[in-house]
Amino acid sequence: MKISRFMALCGVSYVAFASAGFAQEVYELDMINVSLVDEGQENVEATGGAVISEEDIEALSPQNVSELFARESAVTVAGGAGPAKRIYVFGMEQSNLAVTIDGAPQAGTSWHHTGSSVFDPAFLKSVEVEAGAAAADSGFAAAAGAVSYETVSAYDLLDEGDNIGGRASLSYGDNGQGVAGSLAGFGAYNGFDWLFMVSKQDGDNYETGDGDEVLGSAPAAGGILAKVGYEFDTHRIELNYAHDEDKEDRTVKMNLDLSAADRADATALEPMEVTRDTVSLKYTTTAPTDSWDPEVFLYVSQNDYWRPDYDLQSDTNGDMDLQEDQFGGKIENVFTLDAGSITAGVDFNEHDYSVDAYGDNGAGVRNLSTTQLGAYAQARLEFGRFDISTGARYDFHRFEDWNGERFSDSGASANATVSYKVVDGVELFAGASETWLGYNVGEYAYLHARTEPYYTDPDFETAKSRNVKVGLNADFGAFQGGVTYFKTRIEGLSDYTRVATTEYENGYLTNDGDYESEGYTLNAAYSWGTGRVGVNYTNVDVSHDGDDIDPGNSVFTPVGDTAALYVDQEFAEYNLKVGGTVEWAGSIDYPDSFEPQDAYTVVNAYAEWQPQTLSGTTLRLGVDNLFDETYYERSSYGNGELATAIYAPGRTISLTATLDF
Repeated sequence: MKISRFMALCGVSYVAFASAGFAQEVYELDMINVSLVDEGQENVEATGGAVISEEDIEALSPQNVSELFARESAVTVAGGAGPAKRIYVFGMEQSNLAVTIDGAPQAGTSWHHTGSSVFDPAFLKSVEVEAGAAAADSGFAAAAGAVSYETVSAYDLLDEGDNIGGRASLSYGDNGQGVAGSLAGFGAYNGFDWLFMVSKQDGDNYETGDGDEVLGSAPAAGGILAKVGYEFDTHRIELNYAHDEDKEDRTVKMNLDLSAADRADATALEPMEVTRDTVSLKYTTTAPTDSWDPEVFLYVSQNDYWRPDYDLQSDTNGDMDLQEDQFGGKIENVFTLDAGSITAGVDFNEHDYSVDAYGDNGAGVRNLSTTQLGAYAQARLEFGRFDISTGARYDFHRFEDWNGERFSDSGASANATVSYKVVDGVELFAGASETWLGYNVGEYAYLHARTEPYYTDPDFETAKSRNVKVGLNADFGAFQGGVTYFKTRIEGLSDYTRVATTEYENGYLTNDGDYESEGYTLNAAYSWGTGRVGVNYTNVDVSHDGDDIDPGNSVFTPVGDTAALYVDQEFAEYNLKVGGTVEWAGSIDYPDSFEPQDAYTVVNAYAEWQPQTLSGTTLRLGVDNLFDETYYERSSYGNGELATAIYAPGRTISLTATLDF
């Protein structure tokens, strides 16, 4: 579909749904301020970022991260089984951003055949994507921005006036989606609040739009979320535990199809386990003052990837066990000023990595680690028509490789974003940052396929990034819109090369070349009392040392043109809500070793009904890929000479029942 055809579809959909909306009773809209800084708080949407709100998640009812980001053209998700799904922002893999879940930093992507992270969207309350110049308090090594996931709490789910409650949800979908369910209990009493929630998916392999079965694609995610809070005097303490897992028989290389290469392992299914566990403890005050608004945060986490029965043993390829352990925290305080706020603090992280390779390369267990200690400050200020967000941080970083060799260095990072209100409701903005990243460990799982002996380049250096963004945003109450130009350059990422040299016959860990992402994104949204419509469009060009990148690259990936259109409409008199999403990607040419990818348009729709006779019950009918399109998601591994893409599910119909009690 040409972009003109897509925009025409946007217009038709807007007229249809807007007409339906104005036919309903019109309620007064809450004014949404999309200024850069408002009362000391920064709004990432004001500078081209994205926010997936609680309302968005309710409308999407996502079963996986592909569905979670369906309405954001700036975020693409590579296809494959659940644990193979990789998240890209402006063509940059999520590991290049500072990623947190409830404030706890998440491990980067360990291997180019695994996904960005494993978590169940059933637990989510909201997601913020701050692309480009990230704030200093976003965390260490925010090369290309930050992604913040927030899970639900007891107060999010409790009805007003209640001190205890529960929620049960059960869904069934065809085309392999199978059964998924979650159960939550929560409450608040005498200073305590608590939430306990479990979820599980159990399905089969799905079929593409052409009816081809995708082996190893059965959904199998499960998780536990537990939160306890206690308030006394002017203090609050929160203890959180999160467990996410995916245990299922998978193809060894989950993100691509090896059938074309006629490999022995092309269709073999082997047991695979991916787990994530995080415990965090947070202290805050319930009576902040202008000079005292502290947060003390500690976390410990473990990520495991276990592939125990890979039949194709070889010199550099076999079974493997990956484990990452993190311990860290931060102490910060927010100072409130007449003009805004200043956040200042210190943070630290101890990160241990282990690779157990069972192949015949003699590697055995390889252990490596990093240590980080940093100090930061970020000011968010308003001066008349100007808003300013600026900050800096200084970090120390040490890397110890599997041979006991140590590398240490320190560096500074700085950022600044300024907006100017041209007229009421219209702001121009510009931002830039230079970020010191320390030693980039990257996809350390390559070590399982690197023959002993294997070394680190003595000249291994720290990495750094530069970001620039300029644009305009408009806010006229019911209408919001904006345009952003962005450019990100990252230098010095890791490269576990196998290129033999005189000194290193099996290759060595060294620094890669320069990666760059450049483009622009546009967005517009209109809401009325009972509904809303929105559209966004993104154009991204990525390169490596000035050359085009093919879709086999896992660090940056070609995206080209993408767009999304969404509509939601409520019919209050029928307790009914309907909506839909249109995802579009333009055709794109890849380097000679990969076939061009055709344009595709995918339509998803839903209807949600709350029967008056069944208090607290919500029934939802969803149809994904309504027209049974055969396609693979943009940013997926492409169709090449030795491997082909994993195609997305064909039409999938699901029914969900949710009971609040």
